[in-house]
Amino acid sequence: MIENYEWLKNIEKLDFTAKKVLIIGGGEIAKQYALALLKFHISDITIIVKTGDSISNFCIEKNLKLLKGGFEIHLSNLKKMDLVVIATPIPILINATQLCVDNGQDNILIEKPGSLYSKELLSLSKTCKDKKIRIGYNRLVYPNLHKLKKLINFEGGVTSCRFTFTEWLDRIEFEKDESIVHQRWGIGNSLHVISMAFDIIGLPKEITSIQSGKIEWHDSGSQFIGCGTSENNIPFSYHADWGSGGRWGIEIFTKENSYLLVPLEELYVCKKFTGITVPIEFDVAFSDVKLGIPEEIAIMLDNTSGLDLVTLEYAAKLNQITEKIMGYSSS
Repeated sequence: MIENYEWLKNIEKLDFTAKKVLIIGGGEIAKQYALALLKFHISDITIIVKTGDSISNFCIEKNLKLLKGGFEIHLSNLKKMDLVVIATPIPILINATQLCVDNGQDNILIEKPGSLYSKELLSLSKTCKDKKIRIGYNRLVYPNLHKLKKLINFEGGVTSCRFTFTEWLDRIEFEKDESIVHQRWGIGNSLHVISMAFDIIGLPKEITSIQSGKIEWHDSGSQFIGCGTSENNIPFSYHADWGSGGRWGIEIFTKENSYLLVPLEELYVCKKFTGITVPIEFDVAFSDVKLGIPEEIAIMLDNTSGLDLVTLEYAAKLNQITEKIMGYSSS
């Protein structure tokens, strides 16, 4: 909702000091959530981990409560929290969420993508209709994205879009995830770009997808090319070659300018008839915290913005679209 760009710019003024927050997970993303919570002066932060090897010193340094042994043991003994953040490995996100709900938690933020399978997200949505459960697509609340939406709205909207989700295969830490995550890497990782593009132009109403090539750990291919039209009648195309050079990126066209999100955290404009690309400034509430995470927390803890995060139902649609793009089975 572009009219709330001003609200996002000023989230550091929000008062969350009395809030109680639980984080499930002990990896780097859990640390980023904790750092963002501390920016809001929240002191009642509990972290549940399996072993705690990678986060113990961090919790001591930041004066955070650490519970070891896993969420299966501790959830039944905890009071109701103002917010629960689930940042476990992808294959157990759904199980952790369901157990949180079973133990009385009702304001839950799940790390993206929530699940590798759309059917799991839809099943959870049916059993948790009266709970606020959202998926943490932090790029959808990037300040530069909301600044872009404001600009393209002023120029009459988007005329077309193209994007790429070429992956840097040498950066993948294969020991961190189960093989099924790598087999569905388009949902586990590339969906960050895909979700951002379709947030701008609307979900596809028609799409043609081609997969080619092969990687040992990714059976559906290594080149992904396609095009279509969004529900807002905006034509789009995409091209990703995981075996070549390149990077994530989105290009948005209007009648006046083209805009680049390359990298996704930045914003550039190329004015018509110039061929010159220049950066656009935008406001960031907390420049020393992972972009988008403070914004997610603010939206989950404050009901005045009118903004919302990705629902389970919308997340399922994103998974279904990516299954089509990547050539994955839906089961």
